[in-house]
Amino acid sequence: MSRQIEARERTATRDLYAFGITAFFNDTATEIAYWVLPAFLTSIGAGPAQLGLIEGIAESVASAAKLFSGYLTDHIKYRKPVVVGGYFLANAVKPLLAIATSWWHVLLIRFSDRFSKGIRGTPRDIMVADLVPKNRLGSAYGLIQAMDSAGAIVGPLIALAMLAHFGIRSVFLAAAVPGALCVLVAWLGIKERQPAPDEERDGARASGAVPPANVSAKPTPINPPAKFYFVLTAVTLFSLGNSSDMFLVLRAQNLGIAVSLAPLLGLVFNITYTLASWPAGRFSDRASRRIVASAGYLIFAAVYFVFGRAPSTLAIWIAMAAYGCYYALTDPVLKALVVEEVDQQVRGRALGVYYFVTSIATLAASLICGEIWKRYGAARPFYLSSGTALLAAMLLVAGAVSNRGAGSSKRTPA
Repeated sequence: MSRQIEARERTATRDLYAFGITAFFNDTATEIAYWVLPAFLTSIGAGPAQLGLIEGIAESVASAAKLFSGYLTDHIKYRKPVVVGGYFLANAVKPLLAIATSWWHVLLIRFSDRFSKGIRGTPRDIMVADLVPKNRLGSAYGLIQAMDSAGAIVGPLIALAMLAHFGIRSVFLAAAVPGALCVLVAWLGIKERQPAPDEERDGARASGAVPPANVSAKPTPINPPAKFYFVLTAVTLFSLGNSSDMFLVLRAQNLGIAVSLAPLLGLVFNITYTLASWPAGRFSDRASRRIVASAGYLIFAAVYFVFGRAPSTLAIWIAMAAYGCYYALTDPVLKALVVEEVDQQVRGRALGVYYFVTSIATLAASLICGEIWKRYGAARPFYLSSGTALLAAMLLVAGAVSNRGAGSSKRTPA
């Protein structure tokens, strides 16, 4: 049994790096274009309201796709074709921004990009969850997130170089190269693996016992447990104030940071995101994931307060760096928390519902942010987001305290 587990761990490590490299190239392509998009929209006559509509619709279609793919993931045997197809569509449409002449062209392209992300995201995350035991989920998701955000460091650097010599439209064309590499690695490097039973994956290493022959025959639960919905409530509340990051870029430009420096904002943010993601994920394997995520929400609240108050451009740069810590403490950690809280047979459904509900809330947040900005000025929506994050953080802490008081079992460190 120990040799089987060791062989499985070596295979899991190889597969995790394949997922990570794919994410690296995909995010490089995405971030090449993402941070100059507000300036591009301004250049073709669009403003905050159009940006909010584009990002809101794009995220809403992604949420619907995530809900569908979540249910689909629990009922299909082979998930790799869905994952590879999603990466292909996303990277086929990004270069088309180079020929866009109206804001609705950008809307269609972002629609396709986010749809493909929604379709591939849940099956990819479930394929990752099938590779490792529950007490290593944070580390696994953190590793992939770190490699993903490393691509988001390379992307803005490429965008800065392209802007200096060729202009905004050339930046979109440059995204085609890492996009093609992403699809190639996904096609050749990602392998379809069937999960071992929960007992083998979570208990055999500690006990040395061989799992019963019928462990895979247990009935599929009808619904995720109540503790999953508690987490979902807290995250949804937070998401109602979590508008598109494009508003941060627009606010920075509103405060006097040059358009040409927008990719550098992305670089500063993604450096801290990359450095913190894997340690944050690993730490959450040994501590309460709710407490770790609540710390991320507190950082978010502070960042948005600074963007609303705008004491200086230096404060904006510092806040943008801190913003990467918020992402590192929440993205891989909450994903691991959701997967951990439900049975293996409903992981896809749980992640799909989680992505769907929070994305719909993010759609509302983007639309609300655009309208409040337009009617009451730039500072108000950032104060609102800060307050919402504080409430969500308190709710997660309350859940962590409640679980501890109820005598919840602790994870065994890997």
